[in-house]
Amino acid sequence: MIAVWAPLLLPFLAAPLARRLADALPPRAAAWMLAGTSAVLAGGTLCSLGLLATAGLLQLPPVAAIGHLSLPWLTAAAPDAPVAAAAAGLVLAALTARAVRTARRHRLELREARAALPACAAPACPTPAEGRHPDARPGHVTRRRARTPQAVLAGARALLQPGEHPLAVLDDERADAFALPGRLPLPGRPGEPGRIVVTAGMLRILSGPERAALLAHERAHLTARHHVFLALAEHAADLHPALRPLRAPLGYHLERWADEVAAARVGDRAVTARAVGRAALAASRSPWPARPRLVPAAHSGPVPRRVAALLQPRPAATTGTRLRAVAIALAACLALSTAASLEATADLHHTVEAAQRGTGAER
Repeated sequence: MIAVWAPLLLPFLAAPLARRLADALPPRAAAWMLAGTSAVLAGGTLCSLGLLATAGLLQLPPVAAIGHLSLPWLTAAAPDAPVAAAAAGLVLAALTARAVRTARRHRLELREARAALPACAAPACPTPAEGRHPDARPGHVTRRRARTPQAVLAGARALLQPGEHPLAVLDDERADAFALPGRLPLPGRPGEPGRIVVTAGMLRILSGPERAALLAHERAHLTARHHVFLALAEHAADLHPALRPLRAPLGYHLERWADEVAAARVGDRAVTARAVGRAALAASRSPWPARPRLVPAAHSGPVPRRVAALLQPRPAATTGTRLRAVAIALAACLALSTAASLEATADLHHTVEAAQRGTGAER
């Protein structure tokens, strides 16, 4: 099972290649590439650790008896398997605890942010004629409780489809704006659409066109579900240390993705750049304390770099022999990680079959 170690080592080579390639791609393509790379490499890491732990478990007498495996044959075939399995088991336990802690922190932060919003719930937000902010758009969600699996799936599909998102204006002089993700419906609990949260202090410092650009930016985050990208990157970073450097570039390219969508929506790149710069300057002084770390915001990331990019023409993919070589090398790393995981799984399967035949021979 030599192949089982390849997915644990390849992230150290693939992660720098992914960062280099992301700088040459448009924001949307770069974000998808970074997220896909993180997912593939993290999945390979989990697979390898699981296979190592399983190979050691097979040498435990109770497990070997249940599977009708020849324990002497397994011990002779892989004498060091128990040591590697013990190490892999400890790592898996630590990774599981870290993943649970990260997910719990995200959930608590999102819950606190939703609780801090105005009493007007997303399904019952007033229409513009009833005093809602003129830049807001109506949200559509039902109050009916999801009591059947069909209702749960229907609500989930409604939330996953791009749509309009209601606006929550906080009566707070501190300047902040962010895209708060919605939540899927569960039995006994209705779902909620994502909401654009902006404070009155932020709206006051921006002009009308800048306000439109800011809201278009946050709407782009919700429509493309950028919080899923960020959660994926954070969990991948928890699984393998080599994937941690991919979190910041992914966050930057998600912001650039939303910047480009906002610039296209308002039709003026300079106005969008000015909105991003002024929003970041205002939010840096006194941000809203309840904003979750997972949610994207218009003033996140390296703002000077984002503003400079907005003041340039719309970006396109950079070409060149060196970049092609980087792309080919990254694709080879991902393919090799996947192939090694499959081969290691097949090797373990063959090992189990051989151990079962060994039991038959002993009889």
